[in-house]
Amino acid sequence: MTTTEPTDTLATELGKLPLFTQPLPTSAAPVARHLHEVPSLGAAVPSSAVEMDWALVATLRAQASHRLSTAVATGHSRLAGPAQQELGRAIVLDLLESTVAERVNDGAPTLTPAEQEATARAVFDALFRLGRLQPLVDDDRVENIIITGHDHVLLELTDGTLLEGPAVADSDDELIDFLVFLASRSEVNARGFSEAQPRLHLRLDGGSRLAAAAWVTPRPSVVIRRHRLMQITLDDLVDRDMLTPVAASFLRAAVRARKSIVVSGSQGAGKTTLVRALCAEIDPLEAIGTFETEYELHLHEMPERHRIVHPWEARPGSGERGLDGRQAGEFTLDEALVDSFRFNLSRQIVGEVRGKEIWAMIKAMESGTGSISTTHATDAIAALRKLVTCAMEAGSHVTHDLATSKLAATIDLIVHLDMTTSAVEDSPKRHRRVAEIVAVDPGERDTGYAATHVFTTGSDGTAVPSVLPDRYRALAANGFDLAGFLNQQEARR
Repeated sequence: MTTTEPTDTLATELGKLPLFTQPLPTSAAPVARHLHEVPSLGAAVPSSAVEMDWALVATLRAQASHRLSTAVATGHSRLAGPAQQELGRAIVLDLLESTVAERVNDGAPTLTPAEQEATARAVFDALFRLGRLQPLVDDDRVENIIITGHDHVLLELTDGTLLEGPAVADSDDELIDFLVFLASRSEVNARGFSEAQPRLHLRLDGGSRLAAAAWVTPRPSVVIRRHRLMQITLDDLVDRDMLTPVAASFLRAAVRARKSIVVSGSQGAGKTTLVRALCAEIDPLEAIGTFETEYELHLHEMPERHRIVHPWEARPGSGERGLDGRQAGEFTLDEALVDSFRFNLSRQIVGEVRGKEIWAMIKAMESGTGSISTTHATDAIAALRKLVTCAMEAGSHVTHDLATSKLAATIDLIVHLDMTTSAVEDSPKRHRRVAEIVAVDPGERDTGYAATHVFTTGSDGTAVPSVLPDRYRALAANGFDLAGFLNQQEARR
């Protein structure tokens, strides 16, 4: 067999070659199985049951990468991604066969069947997937992977539990090298990562979000957010004790009544998850535009829930800056929003607001109704102050009064999420709750806005009824449980 021949299936390749040159109590079938599927990890802390020889994995990965590059350069340049992966599988198996044969001929200890399976999978993951991170991403229980150095890994599970994770590289330098490779080879949105560009924000090919920093931190820092709660609803969040049924009915009615909403909270508080749940209340036939620095909402991947979605993703530039101060290839949220006005959108949803992209959110809210955005803040009022600061970052022409008046005129509601960490049976666990819902109106001279706590923080941290402005009583026509709100409001007095 030659590794430059394209293959239809891995099974065909396995039928062509004996895996061993001498009879041994093993076969290639398990290797093929594990190259096609990576099972969820069953241990309390995700880890491999086999002691991996990562030096061997690195060697085989380098050899396989060279062979694959040579094959593509000498006649297979038209191979699509799946075809290249099939070819890569055959190359990995061929290299593994040669390694086992050499060890047998030299009288050295050979690899057990389990070690062969794990090695083949690890080499393939390093070539085409996320390397040693892949088993963690594949585990459906893992929602966040937090890395502060190659051997300091913390896993946050979907139920909020925090666990120690396995090392994801043999050294910090190896981790950085892999991140550089990962950023450059992305098929969906390749980005640079180097000493000149020490920060990385990347949407991984599987849909996860990766943020990384190196060279400007003592050790490489990485956070991978795996979006597990995609088909989420407000009722689902009620079941998770994230908010009360009355609060859910209020938010449901607000979305249906096309109120413009900002969701605030700390990092990892569940803002994106709540926005997906709010969007689930939008009529399936409404045309939605989403504007994000990296795709996180993924509404365009839910055709049964949202029939018409036009998703825009910003793109950083590269190379020298031109006379206009922009790098080649740069595409901003502002540009995306301008383009979107030709798409007959019913709603424009700006994802996370961290800086001057606030003007994209303001334009969206001024151009139509029912917009939704997110931002980081410690509470609802702080979110409004933070958005004013973000707006002023656009330049000296944006005064505090202008920014405040614009925001007060366009935002209807701020929904604030709170996250706490507590010890449950000696294991840390995070709890996320809707803590406040504030109505915003133009008004007071000193602040430039009037804020009314429709729901305030209760004794357990969950939002409870407080003061209902008269104009929000009309939401009862859209499903708001007005009677339940008034009953709970009276019970608190």
